[in-house]
Amino acid sequence: MLQIPCLSHDDASRAVDVILHALKATNRSAVVAVADQQGELIVLSRLDGAPYASIQIAANKAWTASRERCPSLAIGQASRSGEAGFDMVSYGDIRYTGFGGGLPVIVGDAVIGAVAVSGLSTQEDIALAQDGVAAILKGFESKNTPA
Repeated sequence: MLQIPCLSHDDASRAVDVILHALKATNRSAVVAVADQQGELIVLSRLDGAPYASIQIAANKAWTASRERCPSLAIGQASRSGEAGFDMVSYGDIRYTGFGGGLPVIVGDAVIGAVAVSGLSTQEDIALAQDGVAAILKGFESKNTPA
């Protein structure tokens, strides 16, 4: 039987809490999305002042990273490649995006979800999403470590 770990609401909330804490500590605002292994939202949080467009963009970044099992930026870079580039519409779903800031959560060989941030620079979105992924993975390690 195939058994794949999955993200719980508590896992997703842990990632969001870490990211929101970092944003508030630096007086910044953004949208944070955490999706399950199919890219469907578990948690979405928008801080006051975050751009409205970032709501859908964060959700799409998480969806893309989860579905494609790679960072959303990698999809964007591949689509813009001079020789191997492709039209994003070819994927068949309008939720695909190539903006950076969506990262898959990988446990073993399985992608169990994704964390995404939108509303800041690409580098800031990615760094905060990395913090969220790390918070989830730390929680998985502590659950699976023998006492």
